[in-house]
Amino acid sequence: MPAERLSMRKVREILRLKALRLSAREIACSLKVPRSTVSDHLLRAKAAGIAWPLPEDLDDVALETRLFIPREDHRPERPVADWRWVHSELRRKHVTLALLWQEYKDQHPDGYQYSQFCELYHRWLATLGVWMRQEHRAGEKMFVDFSGDGIPWVDPKTGELFKAELFVAVLGASNLTFVEATRSQKLPDWIQGHIHAFEYFEGVTHIVVPDQPRTAVDHPCYYDPCVNRAYEEMARHYGTSIIPARPRRPRDKAKAEVGVLLAQRWIIASLRDRRFFSIEEINEAIPEPLEKLNNRRMRKLGRCRKELFLEIDKPALLPLPQRPYEFADWKIARVNMDYHVEFEKNYYSVPFQYAHKQVDLRATKNTVEIFLDHKRVASHLRNWGKFTYSTLREHMPRSHQEHLEWTPSRIVNWAEKVGSSTAKLVETILGERTHPQQGYRACLGILRLSKRYSDERLEKACARALAGQSHSYRSVESILKKNLENQPLPQVSQAVLPLHSNLRGSKYFDYSHVSNEGESHVT
Repeated sequence: MPAERLSMRKVREILRLKALRLSAREIACSLKVPRSTVSDHLLRAKAAGIAWPLPEDLDDVALETRLFIPREDHRPERPVADWRWVHSELRRKHVTLALLWQEYKDQHPDGYQYSQFCELYHRWLATLGVWMRQEHRAGEKMFVDFSGDGIPWVDPKTGELFKAELFVAVLGASNLTFVEATRSQKLPDWIQGHIHAFEYFEGVTHIVVPDQPRTAVDHPCYYDPCVNRAYEEMARHYGTSIIPARPRRPRDKAKAEVGVLLAQRWIIASLRDRRFFSIEEINEAIPEPLEKLNNRRMRKLGRCRKELFLEIDKPALLPLPQRPYEFADWKIARVNMDYHVEFEKNYYSVPFQYAHKQVDLRATKNTVEIFLDHKRVASHLRNWGKFTYSTLREHMPRSHQEHLEWTPSRIVNWAEKVGSSTAKLVETILGERTHPQQGYRACLGILRLSKRYSDERLEKACARALAGQSHSYRSVESILKKNLENQPLPQVSQAVLPLHSNLRGSKYFDYSHVSNEGESHVT
């Protein structure tokens, strides 16, 4: 049976984890896919000459094309070993799977090779529901969770009572524990806890084992949990991998469960009589009882957590990156017909060719990036207001770029070619707007009337509109349609004209000093 074809996102993760020297079994466990599928994709990558890191210009379509070249497979059926006999023989002293496989190959020369033989045996073994004690290797795993109970604190300004959550991280081999107070269990606080835990341990474990809370996993599932995109990105930054524990399987994360219990007894209980007025105050108080916990000698081992950490875990930890991870919020968005995507009620442009496409949006504190098929297509400074537009000129169609080339002075100069009354009306319309750009459409509409009615008629119509103080495109169009431009002009006293600071003269429209560069929004 052919292996399952994975999404290119998971294929990229397989290649990354393989570069970190994880085995196919560990990769399969991290991504919740069959090990045979992982092996198949690694073989395809090797055959195609693809290795991590991937070229920046290799998008998902090109990667899939290179990996999945159609091929025929006509392998015959192979004899299967008696797994009950294999299982019973393994209980005998000095008997190994390698020995039993060699005996199997002696009887069936065309049988399975050693790796597939072991895989089939372990699949059969999983059907027995065998429980196995977990053995933790040095520097391999960090177990993380939030404590169910928290520490109360009071806002000194309002007197409102809050509860600080406790983020707990425990190393698998030495049991060294890290605890930090956070405002909530939301994603930014969750990731911040990981960053501070790595800094506390002065290194990074190869694997991080969380539960499956909504914070860490978008879609909890026993077989195939979908890890949050930002959480996955943080793991890549630190060179680790995320392997969520199975739901309702506390033995998968027993270290975290014990760490939470100890945090409640050694930290929450010891601080129960203290009154706090901020999260910062709580985090200043936590290190003292935490150090007591980590330096406490364990009766069965006769040593403390800190001693075991320095001897076992610390030498095996991965080094910290040069800079800590900067939290980024990911969102799936669809490009609107105006080639902008929305994030937190602000709008950012992408090349107009991608209108109606579904894209990935990545937002940090300072930037917003848009990706299509794992390729960045746009980058903007982040806006923190509401309903603002960030539009890059190169993202616009040519017709929209030409629109930006219009300036008030250019429109007034064009109107002067028709006549002085036309130029005066255009100046008046632009001067009455808060921003001259708001009057562009009306002025251009008036000037285009000359193609339908002639320059002479348009000049007379504009003079009549000025005399009647009807400063709009509709008024000029109505005068021309009804042939009123040759009627006597109404006499308007100068005293009737309003005199106030909002009126602007023709000097206002000298835009020779104004730059046409910058951001704008074209509707």
